Amino acid sequence: MSLVGGTYVEVASGVELFVQDVGSGEPIVFIPGFTFTTEVFEKQVEHFSKTNRVIVVDPRSHGRSTVVLHGNDYVTHGTDLGVVLQSLDIQNPILVGWSFGCFTVWEYAKQFGYDKVKAAILVDMPPKSLSTSADDWVEGSLDDIAAIYNAYLIHSKGQREFITSYITSVMVQRELDQEELTWLVEQSLKTPYYIAGNLFASGMFADYREAAKLVSESIPTLTIVAEHWSETAIAYTNKLTPKSKVEVLGGHMMFWEHSDIFNQLVGDFLSK
Repeated sequence: MSLVGGTYVEVASGVELFVQDVGSGEPIVFIPGFTFTTEVFEKQVEHFSKTNRVIVVDPRSHGRSTVVLHGNDYVTHGTDLGVVLQSLDIQNPILVGWSFGCFTVWEYAKQFGYDKVKAAILVDMPPKSLSTSADDWVEGSLDDIAAIYNAYLIHSKGQREFITSYITSVMVQRELDQEELTWLVEQSLKTPYYIAGNLFASGMFADYREAAKLVSESIPTLTIVAEHWSETAIAYTNKLTPKSKVEVLGGHMMFWEHSDIFNQLVGDFLSK
């Protein structure tokens, strides 16, 4: 079924994913992070659709896709992406994952073949979220992550408080006006709290280090990291995936806040 600005693709019985499909040329596929939607990539769609076919996917239980109680994990998200790309007859895509969307990129490559991807752009996500090593690039300490899960992701109010704090303290560097903040929070809250908890646990306990190595060794790979943890992230990336090009920009949502610079970095990487 087609809609203005998008299409629905059935990836399993009763589960449809909303997909934006704009422009023509070499395909670039954007995958949003934890609980976010196609809407956050508006500036990338506008920019890259002038030269490329741009696909943006709402993962299951995100945005306009079907909210469902099963498959809210990144193994299933990788499978879902494969169904979407096959349905749209997209081969050898450039995959761009933001945050937990990077897990979908790595999982897709694991399931469908590292040679089935033209290039990978990984936006601000370590391939393993938790570690006991002080030198590793991680999402936070085990105690901090446990506190987020148990205090915030067990009811709607907590989810709203968590994502509001995360947006203002980690994702965006400048001070947002109330309308912008409300819009961003509402994008996340399209995923119910009881599903957000599943996704959070799936991402935090994931380990894609081997997949990250194989991706970077098999295809051109760009890793873009936020300024706030860039020193650790650069050292970790250079050690684990030394063939990946690394750039530093803004906060966790730098592609939205600093879209012109982000688009230029991606364009320069793809042109080489």
